Amino acid sequence: MDSSDPAPSGKPDDHPTVPAQRANEDAYLRVSDLRVRFDTEDGVVRAVDGVSFAVERGRTLGIVGESGSGKSVTSLAILGLHDPKRTTITGEISVGGRQVVGLADEEVRRLRGRDMAMIFQDPLSALHPYYTVGRQIAEAYRVHHPKASRRAARQRAIDMLDRVGIPQPARRFDQYPHEFSGGMRQRAMIAMSLVNDPALLIADEPTTALDVTVQAQILDLLADLQAEFHSAIILITHDLGVVGQVADEVLVMYGGRAVERGSVEQVLRAPQHPYTWGLLSSVPSLHGDADADLLPIRGNPPSLINLPPGCAFHPRCRYADRTGGRSQSEVPALRPVDAADATDAAGLAEATGHLVACHLGAAERAALYAEDIASVGVAR
Repeated sequence: MDSSDPAPSGKPDDHPTVPAQRANEDAYLRVSDLRVRFDTEDGVVRAVDGVSFAVERGRTLGIVGESGSGKSVTSLAILGLHDPKRTTITGEISVGGRQVVGLADEEVRRLRGRDMAMIFQDPLSALHPYYTVGRQIAEAYRVHHPKASRRAARQRAIDMLDRVGIPQPARRFDQYPHEFSGGMRQRAMIAMSLVNDPALLIADEPTTALDVTVQAQILDLLADLQAEFHSAIILITHDLGVVGQVADEVLVMYGGRAVERGSVEQVLRAPQHPYTWGLLSSVPSLHGDADADLLPIRGNPPSLINLPPGCAFHPRCRYADRTGGRSQSEVPALRPVDAADATDAAGLAEATGHLVACHLGAAERAALYAEDIASVGVAR
């Protein structure tokens, strides 16, 4: 991984250094000015472009955004899973005080599974079809406990299958992934991720393709396991309902950049970026008008090879013409929200920790968001 990637052209403050939401010495994971580039025949893909955040043990960060926003690329960079031959990664990633960027592959492998682990989006693809589920979990344990006997590893795997709520775990140990239901495969993936008690757990769309009942069970399971193991969790999802249920902080990404960051109350109750409004307005509410139409975000996500100049969201933003042309020419910096101007009815927007990258003024953002919510009849 190359550490000499030059800063992108543009304004000097395109991506100023911004303190992480709760960045302090207690944060188990600290990401600072992370940039991930892929060289392709069509050009350089700027998949992640100057993202910073921190996560403490016992807390959950939700990373949200559409497909292509850079969510999963960020998580794979933390785990060191990108191919170094075609990927350039710069910035800092600190896991338990140890820098991951530039670390030798063998050293990263020692961290992966023991200090940090991931629940992948599709457990059927992540689990090997030719080996039993139990054998794969036991093998993940023995990699980091080479002195453990096969019997001890088997018992550890059975105990973890039982811990994540799989019935008859001793019998299920000898079954193959295709013999498990979707929800059970996801539970098995969680068991494999936690078999070595990692301090950091990254869950990439852990409830995708699951019905709402199983989804609730998986989320409750993650909360219980976090309380037991005191893990730091990153939850990657496009589902704001899931984020509101389990996250402590939220990072909203668009076009490889962070456009808003704050506590879950700040971001979901007093959102400051038009993209965040669009995500919220696209979700039906139990408390709103059942006959009201949802307000989708117009257009499509941008190409990460040819990002629009200025604010990457401006071609889809209904308020880009209110910034005097700055949206089309100047990349907005991620800055603290002005609490004096940007408060909702409950007074939930606070300057401390709530950051937004938008050229609109704070008072104007608050008024426009109120209009958006009223136009779709949503009571949040």
